[in-house]
Amino acid sequence: MPELITSRSNPLVRQIRSLHQQKSRSESGLFLVEGIHQVGEVVQAGWKVETLVYSPDLLTSEFGLRLVHDLSQRGIRCAAFSGKLFTDLSGKENPQGILAIVRQGIQTLENYPSRNFSWGAACISPQDPGNVGTILRTLDAVGADGLFIVDGGVDLFHPSLIRASMGTLFWKPVMQATFNEFVNWVRDSGVLLIGSSAHAVSDYRAYKRNGQRVILLLGNEQKGLSEEQLEACDVVLSMPMKGRGSSLNLAVAAGILLYTLMD
Repeated sequence: MPELITSRSNPLVRQIRSLHQQKSRSESGLFLVEGIHQVGEVVQAGWKVETLVYSPDLLTSEFGLRLVHDLSQRGIRCAAFSGKLFTDLSGKENPQGILAIVRQGIQTLENYPSRNFSWGAACISPQDPGNVGTILRTLDAVGADGLFIVDGGVDLFHPSLIRASMGTLFWKPVMQATFNEFVNWVRDSGVLLIGSSAHAVSDYRAYKRNGQRVILLLGNEQKGLSEEQLEACDVVLSMPMKGRGSSLNLAVAAGILLYTLMD
């Protein structure tokens, strides 16, 4: 049993506090994963866990305790915190008593061969981490292959994104690229690019994918798809809006369109 850490001045405590900030995540290449399910997913997906932190006062799950034992047996540092200290550091209201410090992993277009890709989605400069996490979860539900983040935007390792993805971030490849890099990859791969616009002629309900390799291109939450981005699309679908609103939430629209595209 490791020594119980109770001091807020402990170096590991300071590291965890810092990783709640994007600047520290970017500089260190590390991020936090909290909760039994999420930690279990990141471990099972094979991501590199640097340190596992748990609280004997809070962690009662048999699965969670087994994670601590198994990672300890593999030589991964496992640190025990008092319940009060863990609660102070937690990003959750009712913490489950387990979190991991994990090494970031991002794929690039260069190391993602198109032969492995059947269909998926791309987000242009998304700003809301919860939306991106929800889209990843939906991609998993419909059996799509991956997600492209185009022209920057959201921090992929933001706690809200990780929570909303329900662990799918650790299983679905996420590629980052500029718009030009992304379009070149799409053209070289022979994948159809499908966009959406309120002004499009084709109703999304009439479109049939018929097994084609496609990417659903999703615009920024505030601006949608620009003229240049719409012109890059092979197909543009419309989603009828009968109420006063002019658009849907990005993750909601993505969910509707992804299920429409699912064969």
